[in-house]
Amino acid sequence: MTRPVLLVATGDTIAHGSAGVATGKELLELAGPPPTRVVVEDVMAEPSWDTSTSTQLALGRRVRKALAEDEFAGVVVTHGIDTLEDTAFLADLMVGPAAVRGGIVFTGAVRALADSSADGPGNIADALAAAAEPALRGAGAVVCMGGELHAARWATLTDPTRPAAFTSAPRQLLGRVMDGQVNLIGMPPSRPPRPRGEPESDVALIKTYPDMPASLLTLVTDAGARGVVLEGTGAGNVPVEMFAMITELTRTDIPVVVASRVPANGIGLVGELGAIGARGLPPNKARIALMAALGDGGGVVAARTWFGEL
Repeated sequence: MTRPVLLVATGDTIAHGSAGVATGKELLELAGPPPTRVVVEDVMAEPSWDTSTSTQLALGRRVRKALAEDEFAGVVVTHGIDTLEDTAFLADLMVGPAAVRGGIVFTGAVRALADSSADGPGNIADALAAAAEPALRGAGAVVCMGGELHAARWATLTDPTRPAAFTSAPRQLLGRVMDGQVNLIGMPPSRPPRPRGEPESDVALIKTYPDMPASLLTLVTDAGARGVVLEGTGAGNVPVEMFAMITELTRTDIPVVVASRVPANGIGLVGELGAIGARGLPPNKARIALMAALGDGGGVVAARTWFGEL
């Protein structure tokens, strides 16, 4: 018997209908005949703009288990678009070797189900086709919106009002889905390092600005953060006021990763102070990556090694 695809429905815009929040089963019916047998699970989740780390981790575990243990041929997760790329990337990092067992597709909607031009049902249909596509096995998590497929590592929300809300720029689009047919036009990124146990949940993300006090770093670490991502400028530059604190945190085994607010693969002067470059990841995904790098109680050495292999 052909292995089924798992559809995990988390509510949000894609499910907001005139009669309330549609279940996964109702969404599946609206999407039309699926390309293969589908098993539906409904998961309670916060609105996407307020998705908790615990919910993101739970979804990542479910994706991993669905492929590694439950023999599903693929997984589709419906998710609000605000933080869809973050959750998809975390699932990509958590799934590990099980990625070769099936497609992993995250999808959502920019128009509510109650809207006369709702895009959710069509996105679900496309996502199911992609999850069942053998060519996507091993590609890791992808984002499917508006008939486009984006690798989770590269997917970026650019316009929350357009059906094709995400871009892979400056990378190439991974593929398209049209009339149930998947056409791959680009190569997926190389697979990330194997996960180091369960990701660390407490990692802070701080946007730097001129004259910011270094005490902001102390504030988040005193509150329990096991790692810090700084959003810098240019090739990964941060205010001079941060330099001494970066060195101090590194000495106390709290890694500091520096990402840039622009697409850049580098690190400024702080690399000489012990900071770790984000390998071209935007700040939000650098935080997700540091969570994975710090799994199983890792510290600065583990994080530096993990990012070096990313």
